[in-house]
Amino acid sequence: MDKSGLFRQQHTLGRYLRDPDHCVPPAGMDVARGQVYRDLIFANLLSLLSGTFPVLIKILGDERWRSLVRIFLRDYRARTPKFGEIAREFVEFLAAEPQALSNGPWPPFMVELVHYEWIEMVLQQSEAEPLAPSDAALLLDRPLQVSPLAWPLVYAWPVQWVGPDYQPEAIPAQPTLLLVRRAEDWSVKFSELSPLAWRLLQRIGELPQLSGREQLEGLAVEAGEAGSQAFMDSGAALLRQMQGEGVVGIGA
Repeated sequence: MDKSGLFRQQHTLGRYLRDPDHCVPPAGMDVARGQVYRDLIFANLLSLLSGTFPVLIKILGDERWRSLVRIFLRDYRARTPKFGEIAREFVEFLAAEPQALSNGPWPPFMVELVHYEWIEMVLQQSEAEPLAPSDAALLLDRPLQVSPLAWPLVYAWPVQWVGPDYQPEAIPAQPTLLLVRRAEDWSVKFSELSPLAWRLLQRIGELPQLSGREQLEGLAVEAGEAGSQAFMDSGAALLRQMQGEGVVGIGA
């Protein structure tokens, strides 16, 4: 068989393995053998993804979950050879290819829910180092940084409450602001943030050259509380709390 014939055969086999309901195996290939490869590939992909998205699986049920994984296998062309990164590409696929899901009974919060569930795996596998210990007394006088193991997130849907018994149909008026962080014991913790706490973390990331006091003063101006000592005191207490949890620290 010449190279062009081999390529056509491999291409035909690949299409069959991705979409066996609509594509045929290569001519002359034993059907039973083809089904073994077909089932093995799908089972491996299903296993790789299922451990990352337990809440979505409970909501969808086994049949719809398998259908969703089949769509991913059929329509997506992965860019990574690493099994550990398949879940990320699954999240990206759902976010970037809504037309692939247009005919299915998928929950409207699904894209954000899979991102929320995936984040836990990302932080557990992250090789980033926690912040070095720092003196809380210096938080107002020195530039600050947010730990690479603490991520402020914003969602349109209340993803932290979504489950089999709570499946909202309409987007709430206010966004969901969350902090996800990896603790010293490597457990991943999620907590809700107030708008001011979320904005403070965002400001530290955007303006790392500012001291803690300058960050709070800028935040006070944004909140219409310029010159308020009570606001500054509350902000300082918030910084100390986040520093104690390893979320923020003195800049390098």
